[in-house]
Amino acid sequence: MNRRTRLAAGVATLALVALLAWLVSPAVALSGLRWLAGRPALFGLVLLVLAVVRPFLAWPTTLLAVAAGYGYGLAGFPVALGLMTITAVPPYGFGRRARGQGGRVSATAERFVAETGGVRSVAATRLLPAPSDVVSVAAGVAGVRLRALLVGTALGEVPWAALGTLAGATVGTLTAGTLARVADPRVVVGAATLGALALAGPVYRMVRATE
Repeated sequence: MNRRTRLAAGVATLALVALLAWLVSPAVALSGLRWLAGRPALFGLVLLVLAVVRPFLAWPTTLLAVAAGYGYGLAGFPVALGLMTITAVPPYGFGRRARGQGGRVSATAERFVAETGGVRSVAATRLLPAPSDVVSVAAGVAGVRLRALLVGTALGEVPWAALGTLAGATVGTLTAGTLARVADPRVVVGAATLGALALAGPVYRMVRATE
């Protein structure tokens, strides 16, 4: 496949993803889940499918936590955390395939992971207010091992899974507006501060090494 063909295929794929994300919005997905809440086994299966396809539709990861909280109540926290961990794998795989093609960016990412450690780097960046899929792709590009990705993601997504589960468990009806309740400024600032502190040492050492 030549470069022009790959470019055309990439553009077509992005256009298809954008169309699907527009046609099947989070609001539509949440609306469709409401009637499944009384069927726990089927509800869980549908959530697992959503976790796999979510990255391709550019939906927020907290949608999974909100849905788990709505369907299972506060007991849905481990389900939410598991789904938010699983949904990181597809974009991570994309990053792994692109590894080595990013030049200096890829080399810097690999140095960062080598200095910080795979689990710590993933967990800390999950705490920052950065797009989840960007973190997953970056982890793949940086050569983070799959096990480190899964453990780091599970640790870093704890506050967001907890907030999403609580939001879903305490609403009377499941709507897209419920997602806004997850973005509590106090939790966002607190988690970001913790993530920044976890990365401060490795980043400082990297900066000193370049001087």
